[in-house]
Amino acid sequence: MIVGIDIAQQTHVARTANFRGIALGHPLSFSNDEEGFQNLIRWIQSLQATHTLTAAIVGMEPTGHYWHNLSNWLANHQFEVVLVNPHLVKKNKENRDNTPSKSDKKDALVIADMVKNGYYSIFLHFWQG
Repeated sequence: MIVGIDIAQQTHVARTANFRGIALGHPLSFSNDEEGFQNLIRWIQSLQATHTLTAAIVGMEPTGHYWHNLSNWLANHQFEVVLVNPHLVKKNKENRDNTPSKSDKKDALVIADMVKNGYYSIFLHFWQG
């Protein structure tokens, strides 16, 4: 499963897709704190069970410093985290639905699609015990 997350200051939006780029489930909005991160994991695990998927890769834009806590938290919880270039996300929006429109839900799915296509960098986190 591929998880794309549109990062924001207070509330992030996540979307999932399979290896073919087909969206799975509904978008999830979650807070940028421990409770929100726990909601994200429960949501991912629920979708994995529903769609009989075992592995997940999580992609996000390195937006300001707002992505730091989430990316390190996910890495510490054994998720593979990757980063996508914000400039390329903007350029790839039209590829998804032939419109240049912007929304957090669309951006999260564009990020998942970019990860599916291999347009990402590996995230090297520092361990927080």
